[in-house]
Amino acid sequence: MQFDRKGLSDEDLLRFYLAILKPRMIEEKMLVLLRQGRISKWFSGIGQEAISVGAALALQPDEWVMPLHRNLGIFTTRGMPLHKLFQQWQGQKEGYSKGRERSFHFGSGEHHICGMISHLGPQLSIADGVALAHKLRREDKVSLSFTGDGGTSEGDFHEALNVSAVWDLPVIFIIENNGYGLSTPVSEQYRCESLVQRAKGYGMEGVCIDGNNLLTVYDTIKGVREYCIREQKPYLIECMTFRMRGHEEASGTKYVPPELFVQWAEKDPVKKFEEWLLLEGVLTYSHMEQVKASMKAEIESELVRAELGGPIVPVTTEELEDVYAPVPEVGTDKDIETVRQFSTSRPIRFIDAIKEGLKSGMEEHSNLVLMGQDIADYGGAFKITEGFVELFGKERVRNTPLCESAILGAALGLSLEGFKSMVEMQFADFVSVGLNQIVNNLAKIHYRWGQHADVVVRLPTGAGVGAGPFHSQSNEAWFVHTPGLKIVYPSTPEDAKGLLLASLADPNPVLFFEHKALYRSISGEVPEAYYTIPIGKARIVQEGSDLSIITYGAAVHWAKEYADQHPELSIDIVDLRSLLPLDYDAIRASVTRTGKVIVLHEDTLTGGIGGEISAWIGEHCFELLDAPVLRCASLDTPVPFNLELEKNFLAKSRLATTVDRLLRY
Repeated sequence: MQFDRKGLSDEDLLRFYLAILKPRMIEEKMLVLLRQGRISKWFSGIGQEAISVGAALALQPDEWVMPLHRNLGIFTTRGMPLHKLFQQWQGQKEGYSKGRERSFHFGSGEHHICGMISHLGPQLSIADGVALAHKLRREDKVSLSFTGDGGTSEGDFHEALNVSAVWDLPVIFIIENNGYGLSTPVSEQYRCESLVQRAKGYGMEGVCIDGNNLLTVYDTIKGVREYCIREQKPYLIECMTFRMRGHEEASGTKYVPPELFVQWAEKDPVKKFEEWLLLEGVLTYSHMEQVKASMKAEIESELVRAELGGPIVPVTTEELEDVYAPVPEVGTDKDIETVRQFSTSRPIRFIDAIKEGLKSGMEEHSNLVLMGQDIADYGGAFKITEGFVELFGKERVRNTPLCESAILGAALGLSLEGFKSMVEMQFADFVSVGLNQIVNNLAKIHYRWGQHADVVVRLPTGAGVGAGPFHSQSNEAWFVHTPGLKIVYPSTPEDAKGLLLASLADPNPVLFFEHKALYRSISGEVPEAYYTIPIGKARIVQEGSDLSIITYGAAVHWAKEYADQHPELSIDIVDLRSLLPLDYDAIRASVTRTGKVIVLHEDTLTGGIGGEISAWIGEHCFELLDAPVLRCASLDTPVPFNLELEKNFLAKSRLATTVDRLLRY
């Protein structure tokens, strides 16, 4: 192994030596703790330290890194307190995730490290979003994301590289090619000669290097960083390396030919760098022993300090409170009741209220970026953002490739750097392609390590327009089950604008469902001024005493239409407006008024939110009921294309019979 110092001083080289030695010595201690049962799991990076350490040394301390399992050198080189890292690995309350996450699934905004999730690939596009933030601010910074040879087979890898290339983002992607994805060799993972060849396919430069040579890694990333900033382009680096232990300790290494360990032991990144420093006279044997003794003492001391904390005592209220980031108070001058008194209102369509809400949001939040397919010059599939490019420019109104997962990941990356973002799905059905980013990255990140995800996802939803199975689904129930998300579903123009503005102001991930059939069929009075409507607060459409219909979205209008056609019935109608969180007080109040309840929704019956609401009423309002809670929902089939079949599918066609059935009790 040849080392080229390229102008690095002896002091620099000794600093590099301390940086690469530290993760190795920590790991050796961790393996002892694992055998003693003092930690539960460990993913070893022994043999790969040069990549993490070289990357951290080459970047500025305030440039974000998205590490994976074997990147301990990122954490140590960034100077994270060792006792707190030990507390994290031991699952203590004082760790970075309050005992909620495992070894390397945590981050720290202070150290510009974004915690990984087990799915690996989604990390890459977060780096896109961070780099976009730097680009928007004209900052000379990069972001860097790691993946493994196995991770390059994931769709997120391809999406992230494509978005970075199309948007000319200063991102460094590093592939740690250690020959195995758990036990699967690269011969069963890809057929290209080397993974760096994929760079050309995305229109970016790339290089394959010796990932065990610390100075090569450092010099390469340092030069690539300068290139990315100068050219405002991404870059792919494939680092050839090997892990000397299993994927994690429990999995072992029986699947690896023994001769590979012999070959790679001769390329040990710590040992070879140490030997070279001794040969060059930069390091002496006595100094080396002093360094190791001092580092060992530090590790032992920090471990003792880490173990001073007691066992975790669960506090349920704290666990629930940490699911969401705190929402800043909205000034009373922006409250809807005040605005109604002092602002001019005029009748506009549902779709125009959405457009007006987005426009007001862009004016209110200079850090808000809109992203979606065809939303720029074309104005979006439904023309909601038509004219926005002229008002706000293409930097803030961004067309995206068909890369839903990568765009949602980029939205999270923007949030790391203090931006807000709105991602438009052309149709709610298409969100399934980005499901992982929403339910595992956006939803869980605040609970995991205190990082908010300031992202709104707009989802044109629902049937009634003859669009068939893949442009008509009501898929809100997919997400209501996911703690950390907020689910908003307005039914009127006034609510559409006010709830959208509240969603944009909220630092938590909000899924904003807009029923397509309401876009141009429903109009209502909407104040011209900026205002917000609280998320999680239902609207009482009308009060009644005979029966309650608890509903949301287009079904609110079905319920109102039925009530208008049956003036002999006193029908109480509750528009939930938000499905997560739910307004349980409004639900209880409606049950109290009538004692008979229908939960009406357009979504299919099985697994719909109607089941959750019915169960809650049964548990908490049983003594108020005069009949069982009935659900009125759409058929348990995909949404059919033919209009007559679609009418039969929709819950509206069964509302009358459901009411009759309830009244017979």
